[in-house]
Amino acid sequence: MTGSVPPEDAPRDRSLDIAVTGMAGRFPGAADIPTWWRALLRGEVLTTRSGRDALLAAGEPAAVVDDPDYVPVRGLLADADRFEHALFGVSRREAELMDPQHRLMLEAAWSALEDAGCDPTTETRVTGVYASASSSAYLRAMLTSNTLDAAGVEEALRATEPDYMATRIAYRLGLTGPALSVLTACSSSLVAVHLAVQALLNGECEQAVVVAAAVDFPQAGHVHLPGGILSASGECRPFDAEADGTLAGSGVVAVVLRPREDAVDDGPDPYGVIIGTAVNNDGSAKAGYQAPSAAGQEAVISAALAAADVTADSLGYLEAHATGTRVGDPIEWSAASAVLRRLGARPGRIAVGAVKANMGHLDAASGLASLVKALLVVREGKVPPVAGFRGLNPLLETEGSPLRVPTACADWDDASGPRRAGVSSFGIGGTNAHVVVEQYTAAPATTGTPGTDPGAGAEDRVLMLSAVSPDALRATADRLADRLPGLTGVTPADVAHTLASGRARLAYRAAVAGRTHEELAGRLRTAPARAAAAAPVVLLLPGQGSQSPGMALPFRDALPGFTAALEECLGHLEPALADRVRAALHDPGFPAAELARTELAQPALFCVEYAVATALGTLGVRPVALAGHSLGEITAAALSGVLTLAGAAALVTARGRAMQDCPPGAMVSLAMGEERALDLADGFAADSGHRLELAAVNTAESCVLAGPEVAVDAFTAWLGDRGTARRLRTSHAFHTSMIDPAVTRLREVAAGLDMGRAGLPYLSNATGDLLAAGSAVAPGAFAEQARGAVRFAAGLAAIAEAYPGAVAVEAGPGKALSAMAEAAGLTAVPLSAGRSDRPAEETLLALAGLWTMGLPVDPAALAGDGRPAHLPGHAFTGPRLLAPAAAPRTPVTSQGPATSAPAPAPVAGEAEPVTARRTPAESVAALWTDLLGSPGLSAESDFYDLGGDSLQLVRLARRIGDDLGVRVPVRELMTGTTLGRHTALVESLLAAGDRR
Repeated sequence: MTGSVPPEDAPRDRSLDIAVTGMAGRFPGAADIPTWWRALLRGEVLTTRSGRDALLAAGEPAAVVDDPDYVPVRGLLADADRFEHALFGVSRREAELMDPQHRLMLEAAWSALEDAGCDPTTETRVTGVYASASSSAYLRAMLTSNTLDAAGVEEALRATEPDYMATRIAYRLGLTGPALSVLTACSSSLVAVHLAVQALLNGECEQAVVVAAAVDFPQAGHVHLPGGILSASGECRPFDAEADGTLAGSGVVAVVLRPREDAVDDGPDPYGVIIGTAVNNDGSAKAGYQAPSAAGQEAVISAALAAADVTADSLGYLEAHATGTRVGDPIEWSAASAVLRRLGARPGRIAVGAVKANMGHLDAASGLASLVKALLVVREGKVPPVAGFRGLNPLLETEGSPLRVPTACADWDDASGPRRAGVSSFGIGGTNAHVVVEQYTAAPATTGTPGTDPGAGAEDRVLMLSAVSPDALRATADRLADRLPGLTGVTPADVAHTLASGRARLAYRAAVAGRTHEELAGRLRTAPARAAAAAPVVLLLPGQGSQSPGMALPFRDALPGFTAALEECLGHLEPALADRVRAALHDPGFPAAELARTELAQPALFCVEYAVATALGTLGVRPVALAGHSLGEITAAALSGVLTLAGAAALVTARGRAMQDCPPGAMVSLAMGEERALDLADGFAADSGHRLELAAVNTAESCVLAGPEVAVDAFTAWLGDRGTARRLRTSHAFHTSMIDPAVTRLREVAAGLDMGRAGLPYLSNATGDLLAAGSAVAPGAFAEQARGAVRFAAGLAAIAEAYPGAVAVEAGPGKALSAMAEAAGLTAVPLSAGRSDRPAEETLLALAGLWTMGLPVDPAALAGDGRPAHLPGHAFTGPRLLAPAAAPRTPVTSQGPATSAPAPAPVAGEAEPVTARRTPAESVAALWTDLLGSPGLSAESDFYDLGGDSLQLVRLARRIGDDLGVRVPVRELMTGTTLGRHTALVESLLAAGDRR
């Protein structure tokens, strides 16, 4: 919601403004930011009061839960133990050891980059990472389990310590800017924002991801200590008369920052703009190390406003640190009131926000959560209430204070300038941070009107999605489908562009086409998933009979580059013929009978096929072989380089005219093999005296006979129930002796052509062979090709043998050749099958289908023009992961201790239980599984592909030595990284007696 540009209160230099281009977050009671924002507007309390059984199951000790001062309330984060580790190339074992906070930050950073319109796997901007997290209770659980040996402890530390959280994100996402872990207690993530802003302004990076998480382990309540900061009532009530302390909450937040001037050029509309930041420390001038300081807080707010170069009276909102403590809130209120009043803010002007009232204190992530809330306030012009607020704390100084506590959701009521807000975050130890944000303003949108569907009446658009697994793809498609109807300000063109240009291209894919939000949403819900896999491509080029008036229109509207390639072809025809062909190709009302004339049909089909094939190459689809049927062989020869385009156009023109002058005839397709068809032809000739000739063998169970029209009619009547016959829509008996008059003319034309060697293998119709690349072709072959039977079945069989798993793409109108290719065992895709009353959508979806299959189609080119938009990204549906060392040792029930739990599975670094003696191959496989957490291994499994690294290979070498008593060279393990090669290496060392 940007709206029109409001008037400025004073000119200011915008060159230092930093845009927030992407956001992502998961919070208590809200799996994403839109859900969270709706809850904030309603003033909902999102914390959870857990029962005893749930707390015990989570791992909270019974003695703690049963303490009379225990408060079983927390802002719980659902599914905090899940992690889509395969997406990031992390082995299951490493993922189990990683602190859940670090896992969640990886996912949040990915999502925020997607929201900013960036493909996280190919981002080329120099991007910094600034990460913050709370201390690792997960690590403490593992270390106190007494189940890890020295190596296991080392691996657990590497997976959980804060030193590695920013650099791990940079490594896994390929980000090359500064990667810093920022830890200043509760203010960590807002301090990280300040550092990221400074890095952007100093040119240290072009983009920055700021990400923070706070997840305790287990997620449970707390024991209230009299005089402590944690609530006795289980409610966080900032600025309230009944405030008695704060509550813990869990969550993860990420934002993406870019210089404003860069961001507006090629990114989605920013959520808002950071115009000033400041950081300081209280020093020693306060009551104690953990105590807040009014002087420090005043100074940091004043410094941020000075950096922003705006007046305090231009602020309309302040998202406060606001923990709900008896001492902290009055100090913060007093400090903010004093500095803002001194700097010109009028009484009651600034609404105060306190997001901790909704969900608890997110510790290291709290400042970033507050920033996101403030950005939404200035973007949407809505001020949420302070959740649960009932009455103002009498200790707060309200006389002349610029601050007020909103008790109901309200519209921002000041239009004197851009909406601005401040955000405060203060850490134990005295590091304070303050950020000033401003509404992003832009010219009024012209692509959509609220309350209407901007896709109504628009052209067809294709949405292409991918994910790391089928479940993730289904969830990703469903989430987008849920959001699409509400995205009335985003056109389908923008949606298609964003998905094609700003998303990773992952292994499981789906595509839908449509024109409106509702249509696309409905199709997303039922879109089938396909596993993408590289496959060779063969182009099928149809012959005469597949033509229809207007047959170029689906390709013109759906295939980028087609029109230019078509015009190039038409430019090589005689002008009068080119005009007739152009009209036939683009006018659905063109007389079909005229187009059926050979002299027009053949040049028209040739131009369409050649243009489709050329455009497919531009799109990324480059064939390994070509299979043209009859006329299509000439197209194949031109595409292969045997004929020049000019030569092929001349040959096709002559071919069409020469065949047109031949005596008329007819053709009939029979659903039977060649031998059976020839037997019937012989029987018919004996009975009637009419001889039909074999014109084509298309599949093992399909061939074509041809001859004079009267003979074909008599044959179909004579055939009766002896076979299935279908009269073809042709005017001549092609590939029979009735074409002999044209052969002489074709030899004359072909003799004058410049001939090259085949650059691509293509099918010879006359022999059924696949001409190899580099083959020379005699000019007379094109005359013989017109006369002899088309041996297409043999050619397709040769292609299937040469290119197992090939995808056959029918590069022209119709679907006849696709059926033949399927019969030969190929996967076939007709681009314009003619099954739909929306032919352009059909072609567009077929092209997108090639991408879903894993072919190198450029989705951005296929999606067409558009602007990046904020859309839901990859849905994470990874497995629940818990390191055995972190698992509770003695599960209990509400009735007391349960029976002894089974011993936890060994983790990396633990001694394995004694088992029956294994073979060397079994030992190596077991060690792989232990180190990587990946069962179901094969000899081709690759250590690095499963998430392993060089350090784990070192550990593998040592473990093999311990188990089998053989010294394994680490270098050998690194050069041959499959399980099969590791096994072979170990077996060879054992056979050589190379014991250590």
